This record gives sequence, structure tokens and C-alpha cells, in this order.
Amino acid sequence: MKVLDLRCANGHGFEGWFASEDDFLQQNGSGRLLCPLCSDSVITRLLSAPRLNLSGVREPSPPAAEAPGRQLTVPAPAPTPAAAAPQAGDLQALWLHAVRELMARTEDVGPAFAEEARRIHYGETAERAIRGQATPEERAALREEGIDTVAIPVPAALKGPLQ
Repeated sequence: MKVLDLRCANGHGFEGWFASEDDFLQQNGSGRLLCPLCSDSVITRLLSAPRLNLSGVREPSPPAAEAPGRQLTVPAPAPTPAAAAPQAGDLQALWLHAVRELMARTEDVGPAFAEEARRIHYGETAERAIRGQATPEERAALREEGIDTVAIPVPAALKGPLQ
């Protein structure tokens, strides 16, 4: 199994697992690889360091306390500004989690979004959280009627079953 670091043309980094190098090349060449954030199919492989599992090599054990009942304390390193800032991978994971939550907690009304939003707004149907597709013109018309909407791009990979 090969684990590769990948990046789309929009700069989103992600990981891919492949049976072999040929498997990666075949999937990438046929356009089957998509960015999980933006569904871009232009994917490049990033350089990555190999991980070596050396048998017999163990982590050094901490030194034992000199006297019974005495505990060894090691001060934690001071946080650095770089460590405090969220990493791009963390932000991507949070964004994907938020989109999954949104999809799990809303009803998909598809292309009838504008019509259904109006029905809810004017009390013709029960109020509920909905999502769907609307053109920029439909969103502008809804805004003029006092109906707020938010356009959120959802990657194609999240529209089907999640693996």
C-alpha cells in the first residue's frame, strides 16, 4: 500500500492510498482522482519522505527516579507562534467536517431551493433547514424579498456516499 501526499491545482493538500505506483498513475491519468475540497481533477503528487520501520530500534526509555516515591517531571516546551497557528490540513479537515454536518442536518430540495425557501418564508410550509441549488439570479431575487441565503460550494465527493 502506498500513501501519497497530493495537491490539486487550487493548492488543497490531501492524502491518497493506492495499491501501487501504477494504480496511482492509472487513476490520475483517467481523471478519477478528485480533490475532496473542490473536486478539481488536476492532481499532482508531492515529494514526501519515506517512513522506515526498523526492527529492534526502540524509543529510549525515560530515566528512572532516584528515590522511591519521587516523580520525574519534565517541563513542557513553551508554545511557539507557529505551533499555535492552525495548519492548512487542520483547516481543511474542519471545513470538511462542517460541510458534512451541514449536509446531515439539512434537507436537500435540489433545484427547487428558491421555491421552497419562499414557501417557508411566507409560512406556506413548515419551517426547516434546507439546502439545494439556486442560480445567482434566484439568490438575488430571494435577497430582495428579505430571504437570506448562503452559497456554500460542496465537493462532488461529499454528494454521494461517504467512505
